[in-house]
Amino acid sequence: MTEIYKKLSDLRKLLKSFGSAAVAFSGGVDSTFLLKVAHEELGEKAVAVTVFSPLIPKKEAQDAENFCKNENIRQFVLELDPLEIPGFKENPENRCYICKKEIFNKIKNLASENGVFTVCDGSNADDTGDYRPGMQAIRELGIKSPLLECGLTKNEIRILSKEMDLPCWNKPSAACLASRFVYGEEITGKKLKMVEFAEDFLREKGFSQQRVRIHGENLARIEVNKEDFEKILKVKEEISNYFRSLGFVYTTLDLTGFRSGSMNEVINERN
Repeated sequence: MTEIYKKLSDLRKLLKSFGSAAVAFSGGVDSTFLLKVAHEELGEKAVAVTVFSPLIPKKEAQDAENFCKNENIRQFVLELDPLEIPGFKENPENRCYICKKEIFNKIKNLASENGVFTVCDGSNADDTGDYRPGMQAIRELGIKSPLLECGLTKNEIRILSKEMDLPCWNKPSAACLASRFVYGEEITGKKLKMVEFAEDFLREKGFSQQRVRIHGENLARIEVNKEDFEKILKVKEEISNYFRSLGFVYTTLDLTGFRSGSMNEVINERN
């Protein structure tokens, strides 16, 4: 048995041992794979819990809902506005910790009310290499991370997802919209919408892997893969005009290209 299938076998055994599981389900690659395997092992005792909030693009929430309907998986929806969580909108460096603690507390309560006492998240083995204060909250609350525990990497999850014919196996990496803000810059509902609409526009233009980072009130910094630089310059005027209509006075292209967690680079360099 190759290593990847050994990990899958370990994952199935681990999930089976839980007896029941509530999967924090965003509709992304990792949580979709985890939910699918959990449902195969636990049947109706595996449920999905999806958070609807201003931090999650509407398309992501719709993808999550569609998947659960197609797979006949019971889905619970939590509506939450993180901007109402004390300390969140000020955007400190431990913002993710503050948010995850609140969200997973609510998920645990909802799950236990429905007779499910094991809550799982989709963290994988690659998620230990960056600044991720949210993982501290997950550990403190006793949330299980089966993909991480079984050593499954992002690439392995994509390979297995493709074999299982999951619709999102090659879906670009995603992160909540708060990750587009410089630490210390206030997060507002207006600026979240600016970022969401800007990224939707880029996606419509064919840039599947991209981020729009916001700096201050009026500057957008676009990250796309380096191989897309020439392509994006061909539509630069359309992008600039649309971004200006959203409220961005300045639109820039990051010459380093797309990379996950770029807002953490200042922290990583300092440490």
